[in-house]
Amino acid sequence: MSMERQLTTAAHGHLLTNANVWSPDGAWIVYDVRSDAAGSLFDGTRIERVHVETGRVEVLYESQRGACCGVASCNPVDDRVAFILGPENPTPDWQYAFHHRQGVFVDAARPGEAKNLDARDIVPPYTPGALRGGSHVHIFSGDGQWVSFTYDDHVLTIRESTGQGDLNQRNVGVAVPLSAVTVPRTHPRNHDGALFSTLVTRTVRHPRPGSDEIAKAYEDAWVGAAGYVRADRSRQERALAFLGDAIDLQGNPITELFIADLPPLHAMKKPGDGPLQGTPTTRPQPPLAVLQRRLTFTADRKHPGIQGPRHWPRSSPDGSRIACLMRDDAGVVQLWTVSPNGGPPRQITRDPWDVASAFTWNKGGTAIAYVAEGSVMVVNAAMGESRRLTPADAAGSAPRPEACVFSPDGRQIAYVRSIPDADGTLFNQLFVVTATE
Repeated sequence: MSMERQLTTAAHGHLLTNANVWSPDGAWIVYDVRSDAAGSLFDGTRIERVHVETGRVEVLYESQRGACCGVASCNPVDDRVAFILGPENPTPDWQYAFHHRQGVFVDAARPGEAKNLDARDIVPPYTPGALRGGSHVHIFSGDGQWVSFTYDDHVLTIRESTGQGDLNQRNVGVAVPLSAVTVPRTHPRNHDGALFSTLVTRTVRHPRPGSDEIAKAYEDAWVGAAGYVRADRSRQERALAFLGDAIDLQGNPITELFIADLPPLHAMKKPGDGPLQGTPTTRPQPPLAVLQRRLTFTADRKHPGIQGPRHWPRSSPDGSRIACLMRDDAGVVQLWTVSPNGGPPRQITRDPWDVASAFTWNKGGTAIAYVAEGSVMVVNAAMGESRRLTPADAAGSAPRPEACVFSPDGRQIAYVRSIPDADGTLFNQLFVVTATE
């Protein structure tokens, strides 16, 4: 077995995001301090980082005035850390909710100084480049310039009881360095943002059976560190893979893998089918040149759709393969990869055990780390051979499913175990294990 080390011991929660938790130099791991093991309670008040070699802990941000924070991720090229911030001074009509949260970032060199990542404007006519609700799971692109997120709309949420207009449906968006966005102070929850934000996915209220229409877009991931190579050998510089909830020909819901090809930066301001900022009855629309495509067509499989534990598709660093989870014909959850250009999925793992966690690639695109059978595993992406890095643990201290994250150099993997303290209380603690023989 490989060498495993426990990094944290403090008597509070430690929660990792599903990717991008290592600093660019691999020296630090960022996390939040939510209290429950799965992170379902958004009650953390600090973003911290631990030094991998020494175990020294630093507080990067502590929320104020009743706000909570969590879901931290590192920029891959600089010291910025992005995370969710809930409402300060929450009120009965503005509590933490999917549509009442925002993205912020802090520079590790200036802890405590958070800046708004996305702007918000919830009063008509709204502001292009500003959101109207809440953003979630903020992940920097490979060059550290763009940020992806999932989104829920406040304006449509409060209108749902009227039965008029679009539904609030989860979508995927990006924040890009076109310009800072300033919004009018027409509502106390409006705020400015450092980046220009737009949605990049399209959803509909009632997807047509058998079509590529979806009612929800979620669990997004950047494709490649610098995009991918198209079938004609040209390069698509930026794209996001994501899960989409469609309807099969029999009227059954099915989750499939999709991709959104994104245009160059200058084209992100050009409206498409509707205003980027939306209207009082319609959701914000993607820029004109965004192309949304379906990559998987699994309705005829014995076990249709993307399945398994909650996970995010993950692209190999070169962008040629997007990994996701599906069941094989025996019903076992396995890792599969799909080309961003389409084509049949390729099965990677062929193990008797279910893949039981989110997963990540190493920097060379040769291996994927995941949790199964109470162990941290690594699979050779070419050969499909899985290797157990930690002993099987069926007890409560087994590696948790939320994150299994390769270090930037591919030599270590970070994950979480729930460990009892001296009086038997369980707290999430951070661990690393070497990924090499």
